[in-house]
Amino acid sequence: SCLLLLFLALFTLITAIPAIGQTRVISTDVLVAGGTASGTTAAIQAARNGAGVVIVDPTPWLGGMLTMAGVSATDGNHKLPSGLWGEFRNHLYQYYGGPKAVETGWVSNTQFEPSRGNLILSAMLSEEKRITRESGYHVIGCLVTDRKVSGAVFINETASDTLIVNAEITIDATETGDLLPLAGCRYFTGQDSRSATGEPGAPEKPTEFIQDITYVAILKDYGPGADMTIAEPEGYNPALYDCTCNCCCSDSSAMIYTCESVLNYGRLPNGKYMINWPYRGNDYYLNDLEMDYYARKEAWKRAKNHTLGWIYFMQTRAGYKNLGLADDEYPTDDLLPFYPYYRESRRVDGILQLRNGDLSEPYNDASRKYYRTAISVGDYPLDLHHIKMPEKIYYKVERISSFSVPYGCMVPKEVDGLIVAEKSISVTHIANGCTRLQPSAMLIGQASGAAAALCVSQHTRPRDINIRELQQKLLDAGCWLLPYVDVTPADPSFKAVQRVALCGIMRGEGVAEGWANRTYFYPDENITTTELSRISDILQGKESDPLDPKSLKGVEQPIRTDEAIKELWSLYCFQKKSSEKSFDKALQYLNSKLAPDLRIDKNSLGSYASREDVACWVDAIFEPFKEAVFADSDTHTK
Repeated sequence: SCLLLLFLALFTLITAIPAIGQTRVISTDVLVAGGTASGTTAAIQAARNGAGVVIVDPTPWLGGMLTMAGVSATDGNHKLPSGLWGEFRNHLYQYYGGPKAVETGWVSNTQFEPSRGNLILSAMLSEEKRITRESGYHVIGCLVTDRKVSGAVFINETASDTLIVNAEITIDATETGDLLPLAGCRYFTGQDSRSATGEPGAPEKPTEFIQDITYVAILKDYGPGADMTIAEPEGYNPALYDCTCNCCCSDSSAMIYTCESVLNYGRLPNGKYMINWPYRGNDYYLNDLEMDYYARKEAWKRAKNHTLGWIYFMQTRAGYKNLGLADDEYPTDDLLPFYPYYRESRRVDGILQLRNGDLSEPYNDASRKYYRTAISVGDYPLDLHHIKMPEKIYYKVERISSFSVPYGCMVPKEVDGLIVAEKSISVTHIANGCTRLQPSAMLIGQASGAAAALCVSQHTRPRDINIRELQQKLLDAGCWLLPYVDVTPADPSFKAVQRVALCGIMRGEGVAEGWANRTYFYPDENITTTELSRISDILQGKESDPLDPKSLKGVEQPIRTDEAIKELWSLYCFQKKSSEKSFDKALQYLNSKLAPDLRIDKNSLGSYASREDVACWVDAIFEPFKEAVFADSDTHTK
């Protein structure tokens, strides 16, 4: 009952901290715990899809690692400006003056001042009138009955005021998965063992080691005559930073970059620098995932000092006295970000777990066709920071192309009412190396918000929504679900290609290309008789695997447009037991379904049919998205 929930929440609060402030109780459709990169987009998308939303965060800023933690140089998805990530980037372009104005450093195509990112995200959030924002509260409890989450309890650090939020659906978008233990979810931390995940590159035994954190600093150039040298930090040891660049290095084996290159790595607009440097830089090992909020903040001081030590080294040893902490970024006493950059979190035990092999070979395992339930995309490689690991554990990762994250990663296996976002989704330690990046997290958040709104509108559990409905809402929001760089939301065929590929009728080809991987659909390639025959088999349930689009290139003759349409229409009429088999009827039907730019001109009937053509015709005739798919079912593997 509501009274029991309220009693349990208050009991949690009383046992956690002396209750000396006031208590507020509010109710909403969707609670988003965490104003992180994913939390912000989750709130926006849930509101756009009609849900009432409350978003709660400890800090006054929005954006998480993008802004609050200072990593304002986005990693990946430059060619995949999907959904709200693309919308956010467009706002940056408008403010700074276009794409070239934010290509200021060499680590990223998109770099910006954290304060500007916060202002943009805050403006985007404020446009949604269904959202209530609560700043200055951190989570201390979860409302749970019979393994169903119905909200959470928060406390204000300064006034000890308590906030209890009752919600139909709760999204854990905290940086470190703080709702998972409070909700009773099983979760994992550290490195998984090879036997547990089946990943050949995983270590033989599990470890507690997570990726390094970084307490980022935003520096500003105060001019050639300025002396911005800070006080020597507590415990300063210059040897920790030797060889950070071409300064003070006697190690011939060290990976040395010039100081100019190190600074330009994260160069921001307006003469600022983002310091997020791994090699003898400010990466720092700290596993504080199981600490409470106050112990965690105390532990951050060590990471802060390590970053301040790097700054002091650069000022006193490398001669950059003119660089100092930016005084127009963070409203903090020390001018440092609100918290460190976490690369890794608690990872929920979800309905499914995304692994290295699912990313490198998404079509190879008949029991793990997770691409069919995709809800977001990324193109970053598997990038794991372990330079400061206390004990060196050797492992290796398989190369991947651009990838998709399946919906089941966001749904806890045994707890209802909760959707998991940010870096706490159900992935292995290795797979986290690509899903953790900023654009990927924003898109995971957007999907979690759309899923939450769907749950609210249908009064159903996250595990019970029709994933096809969720995917369609995301496609309507301009999201890529499969990462085809050659068919974009601006193309009239985009949704059709996505739907047909998500249903396993056609496929693309992934290519590992360094720091910006690619997957191609090859829309302009001619369809061959063999591929069309395979598509017909799949539509009849005879085959489960689409052909590699390049496997038949140059081997077979393509098929003409009229012949391809006749074959598809004949199959449709056979399945529907229809006597309307005439070719003119097929053209009439297709042109009534297709967008104007995709309609068939009779003058083109003698030309060869392209893969894009066939995808659009299959989608229009057979409407494969009509078949429901659920996170708890086996339908996504068929």
